[in-house]
Amino acid sequence: MPPDKAEDPQESEQSNVWSSREYRIYAPSWLLTVLASQVETVVIGIYVYGKTADALSLGWIGLAKAVPMILLALAGGHLADRFNRQRLFALTVVGHALCGFALAAVAYYQAALWWVYAILVVEAAMQAIGTPARAALIPLLVPARHFSRAVAWNSSIFQLGTMIGPAAGGILLGRTNDFALVLTVVGVVRAIAVIGILVLRPSKQRIVTSSQAAGKEIWEGLKFVWRYKSILGAISLDLFAVLLGGVTYILPIFAEEILKVGPEGLGFLRSAEALGAITMAMILAHRPPMRYAGRNMLLAVTGFGLATIIFGISKNFWLSLTMMFLIGALDNISVVVRHTLVQMLTPDRMRGRVSAVNSVFIVISNDLGGLESGVTARLFGAVGSAIIGGTGAILAVLVALRVWPELAAIGRLDDIRTVEDELPTNMQPVQPVSCADLANSEQVLPAGSQARL
Repeated sequence: MPPDKAEDPQESEQSNVWSSREYRIYAPSWLLTVLASQVETVVIGIYVYGKTADALSLGWIGLAKAVPMILLALAGGHLADRFNRQRLFALTVVGHALCGFALAAVAYYQAALWWVYAILVVEAAMQAIGTPARAALIPLLVPARHFSRAVAWNSSIFQLGTMIGPAAGGILLGRTNDFALVLTVVGVVRAIAVIGILVLRPSKQRIVTSSQAAGKEIWEGLKFVWRYKSILGAISLDLFAVLLGGVTYILPIFAEEILKVGPEGLGFLRSAEALGAITMAMILAHRPPMRYAGRNMLLAVTGFGLATIIFGISKNFWLSLTMMFLIGALDNISVVVRHTLVQMLTPDRMRGRVSAVNSVFIVISNDLGGLESGVTARLFGAVGSAIIGGTGAILAVLVALRVWPELAAIGRLDDIRTVEDELPTNMQPVQPVSCADLANSEQVLPAGSQARL
């Protein structure tokens, strides 16, 4: 018989991601959780700034979200490796839904502002447990050789939610002027997402049954990241670039006082960033994997810093929208490279813990970056905060080139090889297994975000 006609690799990879029943169910559930979180973020930012008119009050939101994540994310990774990830993820989304209803009650009864921060702390604790479980669940839904494409699609879904959510939140709030109603919708949407998560049928998960002390196992994720400098460099660069250069938390100030576009304009500014990110994610999903991923990441972070500076000095709404679009697009390149490195280099039994380390870095950059933005905005104004942050992101690239030269040498993403499972006390690299070889074996892996993933 003549040989079968060769498949087009790009067509095969893209179709296989969506041919998975589990991914087709997971995707809308993930989208709903992102939509709800983005609507909540916009509404809470407007609510808090409207009550205080203080830039630092926006920074406190970042701190309330960051502290539980930093304290609990590593433990969340430990749980993701030892317990059913699907159930953990579903449980935490239930917790998020309850937090949405609680915030609605605070707004309805005009309770003290500290209640908002307290509920955000609880919500962040749920996220700390749920994010590693969700991230480590994804490789059970798609073949390993298609994982970089799945990362890009996952990022696309996330950014679609972050594109629609802020605009929807701004419009809903602008039309109803009812914080409690909009936050109730947030809780309902999250409750619907739980249903999709519960009906998933992922591949069998390898449950870690090591007799080591939990604390020792948790810190193994940090040891693994420290040993593999390409991972350490990628997530460290992303951390400092976004920690210093992010302007998301102070966007209410730009919308209200500098650009004077109100809640709807704030929603569109946040949506423009997400539109840029999803545009880049779709480009990456439909093109062959990057040949020079490390170099592209460094250039993207440099561009991110420049766009942040221009956004800071802009007084034109359309120019500001354009810069937010570029910020999102360039940041997404860094997201895809970092996420692929973290998940494809990490052995199955450690993916929960390493995902947790990655989550801590993301939270530090996003949420403590919000605190940094609030502090610098109070000291130097919102414009000064953006200029300082963008300059810091560019300096972070120069430092990364000096400290982690391995970053620039990272090549094609699909050539990344997974490290085989090893004894916990001996993390010496062994003969690697290619992603293609792993395709038919048991696999497990981020981010939103957080991602950002």
